[in-house]
Amino acid sequence: MTTATSAVALARYKRRQAIGTLRRIVLGTLGIVGFLAVWQLLSVLRILNPEQLPSAADTFAELQTLLVDMEFWRNIGRTMTAWALGLLLATLVGTALGALIGMTPFLRRATHTMVEFLRPIPSVALIPLAILIYGLQMPAALIIIVYASFWQVFVQVLYGVADVDTVARDTARSFGLPKSTQLRELVLPTALPYLITGLRLAAAVALILAVTAEMTIGNPGLGRQLTVASGIGNITTVYAIVIVTGLLGLIINIGFRAIERRALSWHQSVRGDDAS
Repeated sequence: MTTATSAVALARYKRRQAIGTLRRIVLGTLGIVGFLAVWQLLSVLRILNPEQLPSAADTFAELQTLLVDMEFWRNIGRTMTAWALGLLLATLVGTALGALIGMTPFLRRATHTMVEFLRPIPSVALIPLAILIYGLQMPAALIIIVYASFWQVFVQVLYGVADVDTVARDTARSFGLPKSTQLRELVLPTALPYLITGLRLAAAVALILAVTAEMTIGNPGLGRQLTVASGIGNITTVYAIVIVTGLLGLIINIGFRAIERRALSWHQSVRGDDAS
């Protein structure tokens, strides 16, 4: 009887999940279609100047032209390479420093003022310094990307380590557990949700700064192509590239959401979302 009841409950749960997924897909599709329809009408009815807002049809026609251009794909590859390298460096450094400072009360107190001073500095303010050091090369862009993404990871890891239960931490110390064991069995499970959140935020920030760096520094990539198109007045190409960057951001967010659900399948935040 219990087995039959559990099977029925599981079937209902899976059915609710399928219905919820289908509802989200339908609503998302309707939202996109509605947005494109309004965009097309604004241009066709000349409510806005077509030279400033080309029609959706013209923009997607230009996008179709770009998609068969190999140089456009090379620019996507250059932008994503800078994004991946910057995110990787920021994750490694942010995780290591966040865990080290978070687990050492003296270091946390000693670095608090410096962290609060450095964190609000806009990463774009470092562009002149980056150009002065590395010139118009990818390392200059990486400085901007790493600096902006680092704080997303570092702060989240810092808070995650600080969130470790004090009773559990004191118990581990009283039993003389090695630091490596405390890190693996106590700190990591507590800080992992914070780390995943920091990675998701850093991934979005890294993409924004990768394109921004290409626009300002002049490294090859989508940002530079967008700046060139804007400079010659090719507004349709500008909107097409903006759509591509938005799609890249969407893909990145969906990918990190999937990673989050898999890595934190045991955590209440993910289980709560699934249940809702």
